[in-house]
Amino acid sequence: MKVLIVTPEITYVPREMAGSSPNLSAKAGGLGDVSASLVSALFRMGADVHVALPHYRRMFHTGIADVMEEKRRRYYEELDDTCRIHLAEDRTFYYRESVYDRNNEESLKMSLTFQREVINHIIMEVRPDLIHCNDWMTGLIPAFARSMGIPSLFTVHNIHTQWATLEQIENAGIDTALFWENLYYERQPVNYEETRSGNRVDLLTSGIFGAHFINTVSPTFLKEIVDNRHAFVPPQIQTQIANKYHAGCAAGILNSPDPHYNSSTDDFLLRKFGPADVVEGKRQNKLALQEALGLTCNPNAPILFWPSRLDPVQKGPQLLTDILYAIIHDYWDDQLQLAIVADGPFQQYFVDIMRQHHLEDRIGVHCFNERLSHIGYAASDFVLMPSRFEPCGLPQMIGPLYGSLPIVHDTGGLHDTVEHLNLEADTGNGFVFKYYDAPGLRWAIDEAMRFYHAPQARREAVIARVMREASSRFTHQVTANEYIRIYERMLQRPLIAGEGASAAES
Repeated sequence: MKVLIVTPEITYVPREMAGSSPNLSAKAGGLGDVSASLVSALFRMGADVHVALPHYRRMFHTGIADVMEEKRRRYYEELDDTCRIHLAEDRTFYYRESVYDRNNEESLKMSLTFQREVINHIIMEVRPDLIHCNDWMTGLIPAFARSMGIPSLFTVHNIHTQWATLEQIENAGIDTALFWENLYYERQPVNYEETRSGNRVDLLTSGIFGAHFINTVSPTFLKEIVDNRHAFVPPQIQTQIANKYHAGCAAGILNSPDPHYNSSTDDFLLRKFGPADVVEGKRQNKLALQEALGLTCNPNAPILFWPSRLDPVQKGPQLLTDILYAIIHDYWDDQLQLAIVADGPFQQYFVDIMRQHHLEDRIGVHCFNERLSHIGYAASDFVLMPSRFEPCGLPQMIGPLYGSLPIVHDTGGLHDTVEHLNLEADTGNGFVFKYYDAPGLRWAIDEAMRFYHAPQARREAVIARVMREASSRFTHQVTANEYIRIYERMLQRPLIAGEGASAAES
């Protein structure tokens, strides 16, 4: 039984699965991590999983000679039947430096070219039993799959879409005559001829509309969309997701951090550690972070860590700037510090506050750096995620793996992964505020500092518990099992040969 996962980006594929293919890594965001984790977990569980993605030659570090050698090898050794990685070939992809383009027209061109290759060649080559598509860049494929009688799952990672007419789609080499009725249009279509050039197709909504089953990347974000709680979700997307939900054809599946986020094996850390030696491990990494950011070197100073992009539309950095001077002042004797390792339009505001009040020893701001970000998780005591909305989020899951407790707004994936700490009952893994405003964030930070002042032995026991729970809860295996459960429900049979029960239940 074959599953074809169609994705515009992926962080890695298992070496055994890639065979002699180049080192495949093309990532723009969380979708690349999710695709990689799902493919890896399914493959290691024995599923017949295949991947379709664009052939980004430059990002894959391959030259023309390498490409031609691979083509010759495939031709003479007849490896097509065993190949699991299917690269969409076109010059549009070959020399790109990134997955997406700031130019919407260029991104649309890439999307249509990718889907042309998947529809015209890869699906026919693989002959899958089920197709799993991801985001607007694959939005036409569920409609095609429906016309072919192939079940399809469509995963909504982000609420972003693009539009194209049937004429544009056909000019890109995709014959829509067979499946145009399964697409979603700007207005109700009258007939093919009338629709072809004057009625645009919504690519994300088409993916939702055409798929047999959909999922978002957290259960709560799905329910928030269905309940129409977010004004930024376009009405047609909200309606189609709600329709799938009420038809019993929608689910929320949490993403999970990549396995390299592991405090006991992370090579970026100055000292690796686990629940048993978390105190000493965090002390050494804290000193390294403080030195790197120019903060006062004090292993006992509590550190708030901001790891995600400084985006005021979604991530809520303005809530922190509103109260930053006050919390630094109020916790001056504790030597409270703020460490930011992130890019984004709001970064300058933190720099201005730091310089205006001469707080360079208490506030450190650094552009995103992979190594420093890992050290930030290991060094900090609390991770800040005061997002206005959050389809899933990963930092609030990564932080507990390193003994850094999250401070979050109660929304979307944050609601599904963080429970407010109850010291007396020894439950919870972070600090949750209900109302999206600066006073709400201030309350949660105060709660975190109240925990910081708890007896050291009690605090260490709680952190060790949170680390252990996170390492068993936030894993690729858990995420993969949820997708397998959906695959098996759609196919009405076990996914992996020889297993009489769902792998998700084993």
